[in-house]
Amino acid sequence: MMTVLAAAAAYLAGAYHLARMAWAPEYARGPGLLMGTIGALIHLAVHADTWRLSGGPDLSFLSALSWVALGMAALTLLASHRQRLEALGVVVFPLAALALLGHSLDSAGTTSTERLDWGIELHALLALLAYATLALAALLAIMLWLQERALRQRRFTTALRALPPLTQLEMLLFRTLAAAFAVLTLALITGLTFVHDLLAQHLAHKTVLSLLSWLVLAGLLLGRWRYGWRGRRAVKLTLTAMVLLALAFFGSKFVLEILLRRT
Repeated sequence: MMTVLAAAAAYLAGAYHLARMAWAPEYARGPGLLMGTIGALIHLAVHADTWRLSGGPDLSFLSALSWVALGMAALTLLASHRQRLEALGVVVFPLAALALLGHSLDSAGTTSTERLDWGIELHALLALLAYATLALAALLAIMLWLQERALRQRRFTTALRALPPLTQLEMLLFRTLAAAFAVLTLALITGLTFVHDLLAQHLAHKTVLSLLSWLVLAGLLLGRWRYGWRGRRAVKLTLTAMVLLALAFFGSKFVLEILLRRT
């Protein structure tokens, strides 16, 4: 538990330093990124230790959320080294800390889990990475929408001024969407390859919703390339794709594990 608390403290310290930089540009961002990196590394070590002790990845509802949060934190750190994305870290790092705490409570006392075939594990981890990337794109889309609205109303707050320029943020959004589309494509391919008899395994709804999310992303990227789609349309389609993928992976897990208390 002390390891989990150390990771959470590092995440929160990183968010605090990045928030200070967002409000005071002269403040160095190095400490914030460093603490966020330490938090992510400890976060990864916690999951690796759980994997080692249980004989496989823990893919229960809260643990899966923690995997997604770890992916979002890692992607935020990667993007922040080249872009001014302090506001993104301020949001993502506390979420990662909260998700890790949930994972630690959920897995307390768990010593074993059902061993899955390596192909199924690969499919599940790709699906989680796809959702993490798409969730990050959704946050970027919301920031883009807030920035565009502030520009129209000529009301820029200090937090919005900490964001990259509008065109740069839009470019980063579509690069993130392209990455999410690529990872989701790999997740679907591995799912169709390694998962057999979808109806018998009650996975049909997951496949349908994931395919719908994939189609929305494909349409958005095609519309961007062919017709220059941007602004509100891009935001709405990004959020639609994220909600569909969230329902695909987490919808049934939430109902079964949280509401019905079934594994």
